[in-house]
Formats: sequence, structure tokens, C-alpha cells
Amino acid sequence: MATETLKVDGGRGYTGAIRKGLEVLNAGGLVAFPTETVYGLAANAALPEAVDRLREVKRRPPTKPFTVHVGRPEDLKRYVPSPPSEGRLLAKKGWPGPLTLIFSVPDPQAAPVVGDLPPGQDRAIYSDNTIGLRCPDAKPAIDLLSGVQAPVVAASANPAGEPPALSGKEAAGYLDGQVDLILDGGRTQYAKPSTIVRVHERGSEIVRVGVLDERMVRRMLTTNFLFVCTGNTCRSPMAEGVCRKLLAERLGCGPEALGDRGIVISSAGTLGMSGSPPSAEAVEACRPLGVDIAGHRAQALTQELLNAADYVFAMTDQHLSVVAQLLPDARARVGRLDPQADLQDPFGRGTDVYGPMARRIEELIRRHLEDIEL
Repeated sequence: MATETLKVDGGRGYTGAIRKGLEVLNAGGLVAFPTETVYGLAANAALPEAVDRLREVKRRPPTKPFTVHVGRPEDLKRYVPSPPSEGRLLAKKGWPGPLTLIFSVPDPQAAPVVGDLPPGQDRAIYSDNTIGLRCPDAKPAIDLLSGVQAPVVAASANPAGEPPALSGKEAAGYLDGQVDLILDGGRTQYAKPSTIVRVHERGSEIVRVGVLDERMVRRMLTTNFLFVCTGNTCRSPMAEGVCRKLLAERLGCGPEALGDRGIVISSAGTLGMSGSPPSAEAVEACRPLGVDIAGHRAQALTQELLNAADYVFAMTDQHLSVVAQLLPDARARVGRLDPQADLQDPFGRGTDVYGPMARRIEELIRRHLEDIEL
């Protein structure tokens, strides 16, 4: 019997097709679905018969595990109770997206998801105390995976040894008559597999290069802070120096070692006064805080700096407007250092203004860092 195929390319039948996919998975059937990389073939991991069928279709031996597919990045801790810092960072920056993460889980029984599985069925998602997790960035995949209460395991929708399916038509060519439903979303966005990274307490390593190359993965492992003011000679270099000190204290290292920990802190000015030293008052105001910014040199704010930044803190609404003009898409990563008010320029106003300004900047950065997981 031919496998039913339903379109999920944004047309009128989209909602009904996703609903049918959920019904099939909940009943123990197999569903081929589109991701942004290649087509996947999904099974309900809570149902042993569904996982056995998936293994039979894929001709996969019991010793080779399947990857768990999740609909939301926050599902990570449902499967990995204490993910290492690099794993948290990769999931935060790379999900949803073409990135598969392999974690060690010393005690799978401590994972919240195990309580939702029949006894012994955790073996369907954990293998030798490891688990592979993927959070696709394609609407049909997100909607399907988010709607299933049980864990979903999936593999590429092709027989072993054959090229991956990059369209619903190709998936049907491989799987027609062997699976219960094919959700056809057209050709995939990247038309190549996800990148696989193994994460452990000591760091991470790339197992397979896919959509993301090594440079992209390494960039994800860097947390970049950018402070913005007008001339980059007073407020933002003070903030840069203070942030460097506070993060070094938090990580138990010297400020010069932050780069080795994947932390980059910089500042820039909207007026582009490149090469100018910090004001003498700013240098003096930072000294009581244990911060030396004498070696700072101003630089102009650029799209490149904004693109690299994970957190952008501006001193005033005017600076926020300049940031928005340079890079409108950066808005989600941008905020005013003081959410309640502009931090007015102290230039030319003497040490009695600079001192309180430096202390206020330190107080504000401490508050922001409390909400930032590294």
C-alpha cells in the first residue's frame, strides 16, 4: 500500500497535516518530515514497537543509537540534567539549527524525561550513558516535535548507504510503502546534513562537519560583550574594563585569560574617534574599582562588531538608534546598560561626576551578569 503524503509547505492543509503527523506518532507509526538539513524519519521513543520498526526500516543494528529530536532549545535539560558549559552555549546559539550535540549523561535515571518513559525504555534514547540531541530549524519539524509529549527519535529518511532525502519526493522514493506518513515540505534549505559536535566536561570536538564548519562552531563557543557610547573614551571603556574584571572574578582567572575561556569584551563609539586614549578622568575613576583602562584606544562602532556581539549594551537611547540603523536584526541582543535611564556623557565634567558614574556602571553590569549564563 502506498504511503500517504501530505504537503507542509505553508498551504491551506498545513495544520491538518501536522495534526495527522502527531496522530501517527502517538499511535506508534513512522513519519518522514522535513528539516532545514535533510528529511528525517521519526518514531515515538516511548513505544518499543515504533523504535523497532524504525530500526528495521533503517537496517540499523541495536548497537547504533538514534538521535533524539526536540522542538525547543529549552528541552535540553529534560534529557541532560547538568550539561557542560560548552554544551549550554552551543545549544543556546546553535538551536534551533543544523547542529547535533552528543552529551555524556553519567546517570540517565536522573534525567526528567525518564519519568515519562515505560520502565527500561530509556535505552531507546541513551546508549552507553550518551545521548545525541538535535533541534531542527524548520517550521514543520518544530511544530511536529513540539506537539509530541513523548521523546521522538529520528534518523535520516533514506536506506543505509544511500544519499539523504532532500525533498518529499526523494523521501517517498526511498520509503513509500514502508512508513505511515510523509510530510512534504519541498526541498530542504541547506540540502546537507547537520554538523555533529561531541560535548564533554573538558570541552568539545567536531565529529562530523555538515552545514556548520569548524570556524562557525568555534565562534558559537565565544561569548562576546560590546559596550557602546559616543566617543569610546569615557563610559564604554569604563564599562569594558569593569566587565572584564567582574567576569575574571566570576570565572576564577585573570582578565588576560578570559580569551582562553571564550570571553571577548570590547567597546566602541558611534562617532568613530579611532585611536583616541581614554579620558584622564575615566582612567582615574576606574582605579578605585581595581580596573586599569589606561591602555584602551577608541574604535568606531561597525556592523562587524555588532555581528560578532552576543550582548550589546548602549549608554543612551541615541546610541540604541545608531545600533538599530547599522544592524536592525541585532535588536534582540541589544539593550541600554541602565534600563531605567540614559547614562549621560560625563566628558569635561570632572572627577566628582566620573567617580559615581564608574560605580554606577559597575553596579549595572553586576546586575546584568546575574542573568547571563556562561
